[in-house]
Amino acid sequence: MKVRVLFHEGYRASAPPRAFLLGERRVEVVRILDRWRGQDHEYVKLDGSDGARYILRHDSARDEWEIHMMETPSDS
Repeated sequence: MKVRVLFHEGYRASAPPRAFLLGERRVEVVRILDRWRGQDHEYVKLDGSDGARYILRHDSARDEWEIHMMETPSDS
């Protein structure tokens, strides 16, 4: 699922996301748990303000973000 990721004003490519939009719903980033780079993608594992845990994946070539994994509190 593609998402719109929000950063602080004047962010640099290495800056962590501060929130993302799931449709009309805004999810704040509560805590970054991990970040790593693959061959063509960057991944960010985080806890969202909705209580879910996410892995967001950034496609560098297309400059697009998507949810790679989502774990809701009831899944754990």
